[in-house]
Amino acid sequence: MLALSICLALLAAVGNAAASVLQRRAAADTGAAGTGAADSARGWLPRLVRRRVWVWGSVMLGISGIFQALALATGPLAVVQPVMSTELLFTLVLGGVVFRRNPDRRTWWAFGAMAAGLAAFLALAEPSGGRATVPAANWLWAGLVIGAVAVGLVVVALRLPSAPRAAVLGTATAMGFSGTAALLKDALGRLPDGLGAVFGAWQLYTAVMVGLTSFLMLQVTFRAGTLAASQPALTLGDALLSVVLGVWLFDERVIVGVRGVFEAVAVAVLVVACVELARSPLVTGGEDGEGTW
Repeated sequence: MLALSICLALLAAVGNAAASVLQRRAAADTGAAGTGAADSARGWLPRLVRRRVWVWGSVMLGISGIFQALALATGPLAVVQPVMSTELLFTLVLGGVVFRRNPDRRTWWAFGAMAAGLAAFLALAEPSGGRATVPAANWLWAGLVIGAVAVGLVVVALRLPSAPRAAVLGTATAMGFSGTAALLKDALGRLPDGLGAVFGAWQLYTAVMVGLTSFLMLQVTFRAGTLAASQPALTLGDALLSVVLGVWLFDERVIVGVRGVFEAVAVAVLVVACVELARSPLVTGGEDGEGTW
């Protein structure tokens, strides 16, 4: 069952990667086309929705959500979301194909380091077990904490220049997506009681609302700066917070102890590789700046 969950999470990561590339392209093109009052949120969003590439990105995001839901229904949150951090690998591969840019040697090393760091962390931490559903009282505290931190990040982001603003907004957006995944997993934990129990759970509808809010935040994040600035925060924020939520809300077991030092090293490798990938010429366009996406 765990192997199935990992495969589904990888398919979801591919879908997210395709959505990231397509919607980042649409946001960049729309931003370049708008000036003055027409460039306000009121004029920008309708133009964005009318772009075919944005629509296809939205479709891919929906397909990804289906695979993610299936993965969450069959495996621990602390496994599914970290595996989905491979989204960045797929983002650069797909972006390289779409924009006809080949990875350089440094990017390939970062690819390998990220894969190795993720594999080492999961092997050492061995996330497992956990309960299917979460008590409402636990959700109350989790919602207050996550909501307060996310709002605080958005307020801070408004005072920052482009690249830091995109990174901070990316972190806030990642918190929303992580919370959405946890809510969805909680709702799907009621499947043994029938579909009626799932559709009668408040967690399902809260997941939809939080997910839609996070989706809108994602568009703002893409518009705030380049993918190089926002993607590491989006990828790692979602993965790391999901491990915390898996342990906190679902009582999933993560082995630390003596392994904690090695797990920290694996996470550090994952972070450095993620940042390096986001700075790849595939994203930045190289020294001449051409092909930036």
